[in-house]
Amino acid sequence: MKRLAILGSTGSIGRQTLEVVAANRDRFVVHGLAARGDAALLRQQAADFGAACVVQGDTGAAMEGFAAPVLWGEEGLVALAAAPEVDQVVVATSGAAGFAPTLAAIRAGKEVALANKEVLVMAGALVTAEARAHGVVLRPIDSEHSALWQCLQGEDVGAVERLILTASGGPFREWTAAQMAAVTPAEALRHPTWKMGPKITIDSATLFNKGLEVIEAHWLFGVPYERIAVVVHPQSIIHSLVEFRDGSVKAQMGAPDMRLPIQYALGYPERLEARYTSVDWASAGPATFAPADAERFPCLRLAREAGAAGGTFPAVLAAADEVAVALFLEGRLGFLDIPRLIAGALEAHRPAGELTLEAIREADRWSREWVRGRAAI
Repeated sequence: MKRLAILGSTGSIGRQTLEVVAANRDRFVVHGLAARGDAALLRQQAADFGAACVVQGDTGAAMEGFAAPVLWGEEGLVALAAAPEVDQVVVATSGAAGFAPTLAAIRAGKEVALANKEVLVMAGALVTAEARAHGVVLRPIDSEHSALWQCLQGEDVGAVERLILTASGGPFREWTAAQMAAVTPAEALRHPTWKMGPKITIDSATLFNKGLEVIEAHWLFGVPYERIAVVVHPQSIIHSLVEFRDGSVKAQMGAPDMRLPIQYALGYPERLEARYTSVDWASAGPATFAPADAERFPCLRLAREAGAAGGTFPAVLAAADEVAVALFLEGRLGFLDIPRLIAGALEAHRPAGELTLEAIREADRWSREWVRGRAAI
């Protein structure tokens, strides 16, 4: 029985992780759950899975009626991530909240299944250095990075010519810039393929999420940015591909269901029995590919540039997008204001010298304030 700590259990990935656990109760047991807000759902999850510990990130949340001990804030997340009773930590939080517990889990030698994009985007150099030092292999939960991870099993990364990330293209892949200028939040939240939370759904519509995935792939697999490509594949059946220097290509394929990469990360190196959706290959239809247009979707270009610049630029990138997306969902910004504000924050940023967790947090804070200030003008 593998003992799990699930950070971000009330979010989309956290809930689907618990579905995987529920389907494999003979293999996994939940030691601890953590969430920010939504105390009612957290209480129900803790009762359903017999969690011995819960962590609430919102210090103002009402947490009465929990049978398990309640820990609070970042200190609680770190304690749960490093707890001796835990074998694997699933990091499904969002934003900078994932930094400290991820590092704590790595330093404690835990298995780490990572669904928090910002951890690698903003602190990839620090996190991967710690993982190497402690012999921890980061297990990606994103469908694209899980696909690359699976394709690279048994392969020499030095033989890789290109990593090729596939993108659905989102709901606006055929729209002009003029059409996208009038996009509403409701339209942007109607993703054609995946069911995800609001933030990542908007990031898919802008292709920002694909830019973040380029940065993540760089840190996860040690491949230079110029050898990481993005192609639009609307069917979302091929989740990513690896091209080798001999010209051969490996692809990982499957239904567009996040529970599949979650299950792979939890059970690795064993492949557990499929209990979810599968593809009827006889009627799947054609698989098509197209270039990712960085002119109509400038967030993809901005993410690449920030990743290549390194230092605290990726932290500024991620924080600016988070604030801009929230303002767009509130109806206070236009859809195309998202890349405009991200570009402005990156241009205005003056990076710190040494890259430290404190410098990353300061860049995150600065970027949020900068975007809020410019959005109010």
